[in-house]
Parts: sequence; structure tokens; C-alpha cells
Amino acid sequence: MRLIVAFISCLFLLTAGIDLSAQGKKFETSREFGLVAGTSYYIGDINPYQHFNGTLRVGGGAMYRENLDKRWSIKGQVFYGTIEATDADSDDLWQQNRNLSFRNEIIEGSVTVELNYVDYQIGNRKDPISPYVFLGLGYYSHKPQANYLGRWYELQPLGTEGQGTSEGEALYSLNGVSIPFGVGLKANLFSIVAISLEWGMRKTYTDYLDDVSTTYANPAVLADESGELAVILSDRSLGLEGDLENNAGLQRGDPGRRDWFNFTTVTLSIRLGKPPTSCWNQ
Repeated sequence: MRLIVAFISCLFLLTAGIDLSAQGKKFETSREFGLVAGTSYYIGDINPYQHFNGTLRVGGGAMYRENLDKRWSIKGQVFYGTIEATDADSDDLWQQNRNLSFRNEIIEGSVTVELNYVDYQIGNRKDPISPYVFLGLGYYSHKPQANYLGRWYELQPLGTEGQGTSEGEALYSLNGVSIPFGVGLKANLFSIVAISLEWGMRKTYTDYLDDVSTTYANPAVLADESGELAVILSDRSLGLEGDLENNAGLQRGDPGRRDWFNFTTVTLSIRLGKPPTSCWNQ
């Protein structure tokens, strides 16, 4: 949350620096449509700290941008990406012993407000490039899975931490609200074609992008009510502590931390409608 507060503070500082003298100049509002490609990663129980960690896979989507003036734009975007991480890649011995792994296919629709750091207009040779920041609201769906004997299984229906059993909570939701924010760089390539490079974090309100949050479930209850596959994918520990017969009730994840995900993308967009005129700054 402090990261978002700091980001919003920077946004207001940038807003205060807008050249008010430009308000009297004519601006041709414009619209863009673009195709988006990129990769994604997540921050959570299996990857607590490292950005661009885990298996990075290619994703894609589309966007529409409405340029309101030289500084402000509104963008709608749909993007599909996959996050994937494993405890085996961690330097932490406890994580290595926990031995969990997952992948999650995420599709997000979002609307963000962009603030250009300097004047920028698509197709205008006088204002050809600008860094920008953005903040918005998104809605996503996800589907955490784990691999067992070469096959991927969906984890949410199994209730690996006892969800949906007589001793657990309800199954967690596969949909949620996200808060996208980040930085980017946009530049003109031709008179009606532009490119955008973007790094964007997503704050979520779930701790289950990786299907890991609280404690190990009772394997006997899981076996009776959810099946043997749930027992296997719930606890994949390499070893047990002391004389314990199982890990029931012991820490499996950190419920005090919510998961985050990131889309890092490149967008090629084309100006819609009439081409730029020579009257940009009149």
C-alpha cells in the first residue's frame, strides 16, 4: 500500500508541473488502437521479493487509447499473461523443503489514466516522445494450476488448504479487482504509428494467485472430502520436522501478504480517424 501512496504522490507532483501556457493552444484529440505483447511475473509466497523472477512466458492483448490533450490519456486494455514460479528456485531452505510450484493464467481488463511527463502527440514531430506514469482499475480472472506427473491440475477446486471442507473456509474466488500502476515510454515511429514500452504492477486483494496462503490442511479430511489428489498437491514437502506424521496445522504460506502481479509490455498502435494536420500548435 505504501508503494501505491508514493506512486500517487509522484503523480500529483507531475501534474503540478504541467505547462499551463499550453492550455490556450489548439490540440487535436486523437484515438489509437494497438496490439500488445509482453511477459508477466508475480510477487507472493513462492516469489516474495524478486522482480522478473520465475518462468517468464509471452502474453498478448489489445488496447484502445483516447488522447485528451498533450499530457493526459485514457487507455482501455485487455491482456492475457501467465505467471509461474517454484520453491525449488528459492535460496531459502524452508521454501526448498516446502517444494510447491504453480502456474496461473491471468486475463485482465483495465482502464488507466496516463500522464505524460512532457508534451506528446501521436504523429507530431515536435512532440515525438515522452515518459509517462499511469494509474487505474482492473478486473481479472485467474486459474492457478500445479503439475503432477506431467499433467497440469486446477488447484482451486481441490481446496488444497482445506477450503470447501468441513474444517476449512469457502473456496477462494477466481476473479478479482486489481489496481494497475506503473511507468512507460511512448514514441512516434511514423505519422500514424507509435510504440509504447510499459512496466506495470497490479495490486490485488487475494493471497491465492499461487494457491498458497495459510496452513497445511488435515490430510485425512482432505482425503475423505476432496480426494487423494488434493492431499498430494496440498503437501509436497521433501521432509517432515521431528517426529511429525504430517504437516497439518503448520505454516504453508503467509496470510498477511497479498499477491501482486506484473505485466511488462510493448505496444504498437495506430492512429484512428483522420491523419495529423499541420495545425497542431495553433
